[in-house]
Amino acid sequence: KVEYLASFSDDINLESRGRLPIVNRADLDDEGKAIYDRYTSPDSTSLAGLAGPGGLRLHSNVDKSPTRIDGKVRALIRLTMARELDQVFEWTLYEPVGLREGISIEVLDVIRYDRSLTGVPLKEASIVRLAREIFRNHHVSSDAYQLLKEQFGNKDLMEIAYLVGDAMESYTLLFMFDVHLPYERKPLLPVK
Repeated sequence: KVEYLASFSDDINLESRGRLPIVNRADLDDEGKAIYDRYTSPDSTSLAGLAGPGGLRLHSNVDKSPTRIDGKVRALIRLTMARELDQVFEWTLYEPVGLREGISIEVLDVIRYDRSLTGVPLKEASIVRLAREIFRNHHVSSDAYQLLKEQFGNKDLMEIAYLVGDAMESYTLLFMFDVHLPYERKPLLPVK
């Protein structure tokens, strides 16, 4: 066990075995406490209890401050994921949204053409790096996580995770049902 725990990077909580600690029940509202109790109940159907996705979701119930995730960040998440998955339909529809929300054409081209993040503002670079690491490495490095945390904080990180999941649902539908752009729409994303 000692060797196992020693293999964790410094940003891993030993109790939760993840980057976030297990939520303290006393910090939750009544709804959160009911969910917490379901995960810790002897007859729980959760396979991981509080040390899995359900327990992680409870972190959203602790911090009631407003999220700082704006339209620009939402569009950036969609566009970066679209690039990583070669999702031409989504990119073509979201590029104008990203431009309206304030993503520069230079940042869009870094994403579109898979260029280095050198010179990209840290907040935007942290989102692009997150998507690249998730889809290329199937892991988020400690450095990438730290950069995200510095830019957004724990509450916003949960929101970002939800937005990535929402985008994945959309992309799955688009891929599965082979949705094409309208005839008159020119694709704005070169496929790798």
